[in-house]
Amino acid sequence: MQVLPRGFRHIPGYLDRAAQEALVEDIRLAVRAAPLYTPTMPKTGKPMSVRMTNCGALGWVTDKQGGYRYQPTHPSTGEPWPPIPGTLLELWKEVAQYSEPPEACLVNFYSGTAKMGLHQDRDEADFAAPVVSVSLGDTCLFRVGGRMRDDPTTSFKLKSGDLVVLGGESRLAFHGVDRIYPTTSTLLRNGGRINLTLRRVTKPA
Repeated sequence: MQVLPRGFRHIPGYLDRAAQEALVEDIRLAVRAAPLYTPTMPKTGKPMSVRMTNCGALGWVTDKQGGYRYQPTHPSTGEPWPPIPGTLLELWKEVAQYSEPPEACLVNFYSGTAKMGLHQDRDEADFAAPVVSVSLGDTCLFRVGGRMRDDPTTSFKLKSGDLVVLGGESRLAFHGVDRIYPTTSTLLRNGGRINLTLRRVTKPA
């Protein structure tokens, strides 16, 4: 039996195929303006296995020099991030249960061998706002635990079109992606998985 932290929601199949295809086109446009790049870990400078970019007024970045942080410009081009697509802003209104809009949309691209270790999303100033995650493309094995790294974890598959909401007590839950299941989706022409993570960074005035 799965035991999920309080406030954690998994909404399977929230986006149908047409909505997924339209969202992929929105993300392709954003990537043209803000190309995918390979982030590096703060202490070691080791490259992460995902490539990433952002949409919104702020974007989450990491490197050895500056560590984890949000900034208004792409670290490679120096240009402002493109705006968050309107469909994602509407999706936030529908599921976030939070009055203010998101300020950042982290775009992670997972190849067939990429993964993401257990981590907390804690670089934001307002933990009252949830983190809303959208899966597109190949299925992944997602893992979520508690607020301590060594808390027990639960693993389950996220498929294309699924949503995850980390809110309430689960807002600071450790979570990660253990593996990708290649060729489980035909959404992306060359395979892989896109994960879109909507976040509110600052506290409302």
